[in-house]
Amino acid sequence: MKSFRKTSALWLVSVGISNLGAWVYFIALNLIVLEMTGSPFAVSILYVLVPLVSLISNLWSGSLIDRVDTRRLMMLLDGLRASLVFSLGWIESLWVIYGIVFLLNIMSSLFESSSLVYMTRLVPASNRQKFNAMKNFVQSSGFILGPTIAGLLFLVGSPTTAIFVNAFALIVSVGMLSRLPSHLRVEASVEPFSIRMIIDDWKVVIRFASNARYVTLIYGLFCLMTIFMSGLDSLEASFATQVLHLSESRYGFLVSIAGIGIIVGSLINSRWSHRLSLSFCIGFGAIMTPVGYLLFASSSSFMMASVGFFVLTFALAFANTGFLSFYQHHVPVEIMGRFSGVINVAESLFVILLTFGIGLFAEIIGIRPVYLAFSIVFFLIGCYTLYVIRDPSKREYFTQNQIEEAS
Repeated sequence: MKSFRKTSALWLVSVGISNLGAWVYFIALNLIVLEMTGSPFAVSILYVLVPLVSLISNLWSGSLIDRVDTRRLMMLLDGLRASLVFSLGWIESLWVIYGIVFLLNIMSSLFESSSLVYMTRLVPASNRQKFNAMKNFVQSSGFILGPTIAGLLFLVGSPTTAIFVNAFALIVSVGMLSRLPSHLRVEASVEPFSIRMIIDDWKVVIRFASNARYVTLIYGLFCLMTIFMSGLDSLEASFATQVLHLSESRYGFLVSIAGIGIIVGSLINSRWSHRLSLSFCIGFGAIMTPVGYLLFASSSSFMMASVGFFVLTFALAFANTGFLSFYQHHVPVEIMGRFSGVINVAESLFVILLTFGIGLFAEIIGIRPVYLAFSIVFFLIGCYTLYVIRDPSKREYFTQNQIEEAS
């Protein structure tokens, strides 16, 4: 137990440092591109690259992740990312920057999927819910601390200085990962990496999904939540500034309130994880997250908008912990990389389509009615999720005995 606490703490610190550095890098890169071009459109391309890269990388990443030592892969990815991030401080060509960001996003996508597989192997089933809540807390803390640190770095240096800090944070992360257990290695595949391998892996995932339809349905509903949140978040800044007429500083404060909400929710999940069932976490998160969006969509003042932001991120902490724990308990770790990769391909595609559609409708109809309409649809999805998890015949999927057997 003492050894597990040490390794889990080391892992969480590594995640926290990497996440903080990522926020600093993200803000700094936006400013660098804006300063180079003076074009908001040039900055928006950085955002489009994220789901696009996810769509491309998830086609094949699972086949790689399920066949390698994930700890070593994460160390390699962090080392490569540190080198590429460091190079951004010296490059003046916009297209080269886009190319490097494209590669960085591929590596980040690989790292995220690898870390999920590694974490599932590292953490015993009985500790996963608490661990996931702590991980959520660490990542959400970066949501608040990252922009603050970036702002301080801009005062004493420049966005380029912040870029170098991120590169250093990734190197520190490599050092911490090197101290984690390496006995989690899977057997290396004798089959060479190929298109045929990827196709066969997709068939394996499809077979599993058809045999474990309830598990696939629950995870699919979580992906649907993510899709709607991405689409609605794309209108968030426009709604706050153009509909509620908030200043940039008040909007920034609103974002900080959202960060506080997810931190409080994560702390509650961590502290009382032994009393909060998976079904409660999933149901509460699925219902109250869209309620938060509805409150924000209906708001006419800063105070009501703040309540909406706090509610949605507070509930999101429960949803993240519940859905992720359910996923880890019921998807075999041997195919976890491939399963999440296949599902995330569809998720990335729908994120792009829904974000584009919401933006288009907002231009034609107006921001508030579109935001409100999609929030209502999101709420109906939450109601359906609650109905699905409260099915008495599926209760064993959420009981501790069944969870330990599945793991």
